[in-house]
Amino acid sequence: MPASPPPTQTADNTGVITVEVDADQAGQRIDNFLLGRLKGVPRSHIYRLLRSGRVRVNKGRKKPDYRLQAGDSVRIPPVHAADRTPVSVPEILLQTLRESILLEDENLLVLNKPSGLAVHGGSELRFGLIDGMRLLYPGQFLELAHRLDRQTSGCLVLAKNRETLSRLHDALRRQGQGEIEKTYLALVRGDWQEGITTVDAPLQKLPRGGEHMVEVSDGGQHAVSHFSLLRRFRDASLVQVQIDTGRTHQIRVHAASCGHPLAGDPKYGDTEFNRRMKRLGLRRLFLHASRIVLPLDKKIRIDAPLDEALQRILDILPR
Repeated sequence: MPASPPPTQTADNTGVITVEVDADQAGQRIDNFLLGRLKGVPRSHIYRLLRSGRVRVNKGRKKPDYRLQAGDSVRIPPVHAADRTPVSVPEILLQTLRESILLEDENLLVLNKPSGLAVHGGSELRFGLIDGMRLLYPGQFLELAHRLDRQTSGCLVLAKNRETLSRLHDALRRQGQGEIEKTYLALVRGDWQEGITTVDAPLQKLPRGGEHMVEVSDGGQHAVSHFSLLRRFRDASLVQVQIDTGRTHQIRVHAASCGHPLAGDPKYGDTEFNRRMKRLGLRRLFLHASRIVLPLDKKIRIDAPLDEALQRILDILPR
């Protein structure tokens, strides 16, 4: 696959660079775009650049989740060497990442992401999954096509070139129309009813002291999840979830809004239920991205098996 041409950019005598976004970069979040250009700059510093207005898009401020559009003009200030932090990732984690690869070709890397590992580093995290993968593939273009919460395990897709990244972002914007299929496994409190339960409930982020919290709200963003019962236990149910949208904490909030919070969920869960699950050995959120279907030259289906810790919970749960 031919490499994409470099984006049009200009620089002034103060070191400020202005980049014109091309079609291949359209759809990418501004924070991820900046992380790709400002190698070694911590995500926390990227956020400070955006909050302060030192980075501007079309002469205006943008939030980190703003998605670039073709023709956007991005102003990037000079970043000094002191702002760049060499990333060091423990060898044991690099080995875990090597063993987590489910599929690799010239365009894609798909991992069975371990629970507890953030996809990006941040103000309190020295490194993220993407840092480890870039150390394993030095010099290789690697960008996350989507995200998973830190405590969620399972299928995570990385693109190895801009053309594939752009195609995946386009497909994600049409998620729910058969473009990309995402399937999760979740253990929830109580008896989930038979059949498919579709939750069509908008979600809104809440300012909560820097912590991500989300609630169902008429003023929120469109969000749709489809739940179906797989296995019923004495006081819990294993459900399969397919999502038409990819909102923050979508499955967790939708399940809780139905009266069936996820096992091990510290934010939206049930304290007593979580305590019972912990006595059985559950030490994490029981949410796993078990399958993803990607629409590239042909449809690619990737399945990620449950890790031993989650499978053990299912094996010992009383029926």
